[in-house]
Amino acid sequence: MKEDRSVWQRYKFVLIYGLSLAFLAFLLRWLELRFILFRHAFEIYAGLIALIFTGLGIWLALKLSKPKIETQVVEKKIYLTPGENFVPDSAQIDELAISKRELEILDLMARGHSNQEIASAIFVSLSTVKTHNRNIFEKLDVKRRTQAVERARQLGIIG
Repeated sequence: MKEDRSVWQRYKFVLIYGLSLAFLAFLLRWLELRFILFRHAFEIYAGLIALIFTGLGIWLALKLSKPKIETQVVEKKIYLTPGENFVPDSAQIDELAISKRELEILDLMARGHSNQEIASAIFVSLSTVKTHNRNIFEKLDVKRRTQAVERARQLGIIG
């Protein structure tokens, strides 16, 4: 045990001297860094601000240049025009209570005739055609002529 103490006693000064030199070297480096920071504070702050704004500019450019196009897949049934052998679905016609005159007007509507042309074709007034149109729209639960034609084709009422 005595030998252990003597080794400690012998190297105690060397260890303290080495630690103090390390501390002084660290202190000098720290003071040098502080001196550089104080001496060039404006340049350092300006450089940091420039880096921040450069980063923000790059982020904003990437954000603004990203395309805002969203791809949407729309699936829609396409009903082929049946040939000469088309037979209207009488069960649907009876269920919706569509009259023969309304069916005739719906068919002319599907062929692309205007209200005036339909009135001339079936020898009725324009207001009568409009009344029939309103009834057809109500029965098919639609708001426009194109919707009525499409809905009637879906239901198999017209060809």
